Amino acid sequence: MIDFIFILNSIMLGVGLAMDAFSVSLADGLHEPKMSKRRMTVVAGVYAVFQLAMPLIGWLFVSKLRSAFSVVQKFIPYVALGLLLFIGIKMIIEGFKEKNRGDNEAGEKPAAKMTAGILLLQGIATSIDALSVGLTISDKKLPEAALSAGIIGVVTFAICIAGIVIGKKTGEKLKWKASVLGGAVLIGVGIEIFVKNVFFM
Repeated sequence: MIDFIFILNSIMLGVGLAMDAFSVSLADGLHEPKMSKRRMTVVAGVYAVFQLAMPLIGWLFVSKLRSAFSVVQKFIPYVALGLLLFIGIKMIIEGFKEKNRGDNEAGEKPAAKMTAGILLLQGIATSIDALSVGLTISDKKLPEAALSAGIIGVVTFAICIAGIVIGKKTGEKLKWKASVLGGAVLIGVGIEIFVKNVFFM
């Protein structure tokens, strides 16, 4: 049944799920302080689409393939940790390379933009634990599950835009340190997802 409580629960679920994506968006803004508004929309949109899709995929697994979901669920924290460690370490290395080129040169040289591949990996890593949301909406029919997932996606988009804006403002001041800090944030998010899912689930 779609009512105020259903909408409110979906919004709160979206806020909770978007925290990892917010942290990664913050790191993206730090790493790319000159990011255009169009690119900000694309980056936040990718995270929103993944956060929208994962609960629906989880709903499908739980509703139709419950035994398969239990197998997949075990690997979620390991995949997220591996992806975010890889991207985070890469950003830290890039930051120190930029430092070694000299602060003056680094200040003139625009920060390297993240590739589409890296963006997709970040989208998967920050949303993969949202598969578990399929458990909370498994009793819903497809239209209700789709609406809940849509609300989660919209909330994620808004929160990620905020994260990028904050990161950009900070990144302009930090120069090469921004890439190092952004990489550290990604590693921290990966560890948080891993610990939360392995030790507290």
